[in-house]
Amino acid sequence: MISALFPGQGSQQTGMGKFLFDNFKVAKVTFEEASDAIQLDLKKLCFDGPEEDLQLTFNTQPALITVSIATARVLQEVCPLPYQFTAGHSVGEYAAFVVSKAMSFTDAIKAVRKRGEFMQEAVPVGKGGMLAVMGLSVEQTDFLCEWAEQETDLKPLSAANYNSPGQIVCSGSAKIIEWLQKNFNKEIFSPPPSKVRLIPLKVSAPFHCSMMEPAENKMRYVLEDMVINSAKIPIVQNFTACEEVNAASLRENLIRQISGPVKWMQSIEYMHSKGINKAIEIGNGKVLSGLVKKIAPDFEVYNLNCLEDLKALEELCLT
Repeated sequence: MISALFPGQGSQQTGMGKFLFDNFKVAKVTFEEASDAIQLDLKKLCFDGPEEDLQLTFNTQPALITVSIATARVLQEVCPLPYQFTAGHSVGEYAAFVVSKAMSFTDAIKAVRKRGEFMQEAVPVGKGGMLAVMGLSVEQTDFLCEWAEQETDLKPLSAANYNSPGQIVCSGSAKIIEWLQKNFNKEIFSPPPSKVRLIPLKVSAPFHCSMMEPAENKMRYVLEDMVINSAKIPIVQNFTACEEVNAASLRENLIRQISGPVKWMQSIEYMHSKGINKAIEIGNGKVLSGLVKKIAPDFEVYNLNCLEDLKALEELCLT
């Protein structure tokens, strides 16, 4: 049993998707379709950058979804597989909607362009941040955020991405993050963990926390005006870490995902509990592959980042 996984921000890089564009007509059509939808040359952005333009949130999000759907369409041509579930990390969930037939590709591209704009506008630059917490459990990380809020009376700080065991990203006020880096003491835990690292991330906004509520409110209008269908393939959503097919629930969870945490670890655990032991990371890079192996070491994870990867996927199709 196999699932389709779609990466989010952090997986982008200049040159992504070029081998697909150069070798598969369906990929060319996908790039053209996306570019026409938002009047942006996504081929140039993805292949040539410049890097600083690709890293802008409102550019990154449609670029990633375009590469993911180009990859998915190539796979459908050369190696069609019966996915039991789809799931995407943060903005990657929009690609899951497209592959599960819950949203059109054109609407997804338009939506994520707006999503990127709204998320960037929600918080002035420098007012928010994100912090990777390495070495703590889910419960310990949640306690750490509560402790920092109580000690400083600054808010918010909360878990934003439950990426894998021992790797959770927190999001919130830049002031509380700065305070926590200076004042963290592992003795607040009983017993104290052996090794904890707090790593500030270079991001343009504090994603997936309550500071994103202005963006969420704007996206509600966008998504409520778009056609969302019942999913043909169940989507394990970030907001709930459970499968969903109902159109109304899919829409609401996709809206609330913007200010809610990405429950990626819980999503993989859910699929694993349903008998899933294989996955394809459909999009650029191998970020999700690394996370999945930490969550469920017996998972087999495949990628399509070069023509050589097709050989392994063709063998998978034959099994």
